[in-house]
Amino acid sequence: MTLQERIASDLKEAIRKEDRIRRSALRLALSGIRNAEIAQQRVLDDAGVIEVLTKEAKQRRESIEAFRRGNRQDLISQEEAELAILLEYLPQPLARDGIVALARKVIAEVGAKGPGDKGRVMGQLMPQLKGRAEGKEVSTIVSELLASL
Repeated sequence: MTLQERIASDLKEAIRKEDRIRRSALRLALSGIRNAEIAQQRVLDDAGVIEVLTKEAKQRRESIEAFRRGNRQDLISQEEAELAILLEYLPQPLARDGIVALARKVIAEVGAKGPGDKGRVMGQLMPQLKGRAEGKEVSTIVSELLASL
């Protein structure tokens, strides 16, 4: 069963159980997947679906921050619930130590000498971390490691 099929199956189950939040989150996820398929003019594999779900999760995190600034606890709760549902379908996030270890390995592979080589390091590192770490966090770690060279 592909990831997209699993989401569709879970959506049917959420509709049967009348789970409003789960139904909403999964419908939005499937809608994002369909839109990506239309834009790319191909059926997405699991990696493509993970990419879409990662974007959806990022949108939820940004919404939570915006709602916190606006002091909207009711909307924060809904977004947090939807984010938790989306995270069930994403690979387990990599801990900071794991990111640091991979970053050091890539820095050694590309022969990075300092902060000027950040683009080369990020270009090699991000495909390995796709769906398992946020780019902002990876960028910060790489900058720290390169600054210490």
